[in-house]
Amino acid sequence: MYRRSTLKSFTWAFEGIVHTLRTQRNMKIHFAVAFSVIIASLFFNLSRLELAVLLVTISFVLVAEMINTAVEAAIDTFGTSFDPAAKIAKDVAAGAVLISALNALVVAYLIFFDKLEQPSEKLFNHVRQSPAHLTVIALVLVILLTVLGKAVLRRGTPFSGGMPSGHSAAAFACWTAITYVSASLELEHGLLLSMLAFLMAFLVAQSRVESGIHTVAEAFAGAVLGILVTTFLFQLWY
Repeated sequence: MYRRSTLKSFTWAFEGIVHTLRTQRNMKIHFAVAFSVIIASLFFNLSRLELAVLLVTISFVLVAEMINTAVEAAIDTFGTSFDPAAKIAKDVAAGAVLISALNALVVAYLIFFDKLEQPSEKLFNHVRQSPAHLTVIALVLVILLTVLGKAVLRRGTPFSGGMPSGHSAAAFACWTAITYVSASLELEHGLLLSMLAFLMAFLVAQSRVESGIHTVAEAFAGAVLGILVTTFLFQLWY
């Protein structure tokens, strides 16, 4: 019973993210900017701390926009007539989004300004030497694209169906990353490691179909998404 309620709470939470992305123009802009910034981070010599700060800042902006949407929806349930208190609540929530966006600009300036002067060759070499960074970026992009796909296609919920399967996408993205890293390091048992990772990814996708949460097509689409995004990044930068 506890497991079911926990799963439902996660489902409702992701439904909130998808709803905001579907209905709020600003959320779509935030997602597009976040996607662009994460891609741009591949070109710069970011430390783990800088990457963490960047991801936290992006999350802060998205959370602020979602809270603003929640406040507006809650106030609108009480009617459409003008109320000074309601206006104050909406303005304060919008102000929170503005502060988070300005904070994101400042963080971006502090992280990227000095690095813009670095030669591009050094930037590419750094990325090639950072498979962990590339793997994290690939997973983040796969998750963002999965949420975007569910929002656009309006099929199912994040944990109960929908196109594509997020679990399959993440699992096969991990398999692809493991395969590339194993090959580059010329590990003695790299092929075995890749096969085991593929088996685990396949079992994840199979379990989503077996439980009736996703169709074969949705699981396959998730697998293709994870493989293509990760392959593109590793082929281009690693």
